[in-house]
Amino acid sequence: MLKVSDLKKEFKSGDSTVKAVDGINLSVPSGAFSAIIGKSGSGKSTLLSLLGALDKPTSGTIEIENEDVTKFRDNKLIDYRRRKVGFIFQNYNLIPNLSALENVMLPMEFAGVNSEDRRKRAELLLEEVGISSDKHKRKPARLSGGEQQRVAIARSLANRPKLILADEPTGNLDSKTGKIIINLLCSLAKTEKTTIVAVTHDQGIAKLADKTFHLKDGKLLS
Repeated sequence: MLKVSDLKKEFKSGDSTVKAVDGINLSVPSGAFSAIIGKSGSGKSTLLSLLGALDKPTSGTIEIENEDVTKFRDNKLIDYRRRKVGFIFQNYNLIPNLSALENVMLPMEFAGVNSEDRRKRAELLLEEVGISSDKHKRKPARLSGGEQQRVAIARSLANRPKLILADEPTGNLDSKTGKIIINLLCSLAKTEKTTIVAVTHDQGIAKLADKTFHLKDGKLLS
């Protein structure tokens, strides 16, 4: 369960204060896929950074499984980002000189998982997202955009995170492939029992999500 209460993030810009995130309240149950819809400048990216503990809020709370992330000290924040959160990016962010399998194994190496278990988990995840075994050793340049995003999704699941944050996950894909990827995320939320939050400007995603939130000028619209 993700629960956000009265979350605010303010920036100083000259003599004025910019309220990038302005008193947001939302909750998403475990196993649900949710979409945060909004135009550029609406506060989507700032909100995602706060949820992923890449930035600290001015005030408010972010609870994952009844733990308030905003109260974590540095070491616990590092562990939270490493083990409890998975990230999916518009540009995939795969390491170009590593194979698909090695890209998925990497987060588990950082988490101290032994090599045999890393490989087994990575192979299982790649199969789960639709990457056949003959492509496991291919580097990203030899995969299509849709395949690279599937590898990125598998990588985000590597350490069995409680929360996955997706930043415009279909932004570089054609509409057909994008819909396949969103359907895959919806399915994985349930099978992996993880909460998935995707920020996007694509209104079509709202039709596929379990929950949809509309963001404008840092506020959620009712």
